[in-house]
Amino acid sequence: MTPQELVERFLDHIGAGRWGALAEFYAENAVVEQPLNIPEPTRLVGREAVERAFAAAAQGPLRLSPRNVVVHTTADPEVVIVEYDYDVRNTTTGRESTVANVQLFRVRDGRFVATRDYHDHWRLAGVARSEDVRA
Repeated sequence: MTPQELVERFLDHIGAGRWGALAEFYAENAVVEQPLNIPEPTRLVGREAVERAFAAAAQGPLRLSPRNVVVHTTADPEVVIVEYDYDVRNTTTGRESTVANVQLFRVRDGRFVATRDYHDHWRLAGVARSEDVRA
């Protein structure tokens, strides 16, 4: 499977809500960096840490539907850069939004060995709020 195909399959799993299967896309020693995470940057090391993060996300009220996916190949055959949007829906409040994302994936032997994830965490947090703050 090419890096592009792997990323597309990964995003399909997210859209289908298959959170429990997502960690399998990552190498045992994968590193996931989220430099724009709030309240502070996050760095996950190892598949188990990634699996815990996905398990926590699965417990939340957000449903994510990737769309407008554009995969950019690079001079490095292991690296692809992916731009996409999430249509996000809070299943508790019904709040919806669109969230922009850019991710850099390094793929080796059919698994992600490293990612740098640039999600709009402020907008995700706003959709995730349990109360409706609109007046």
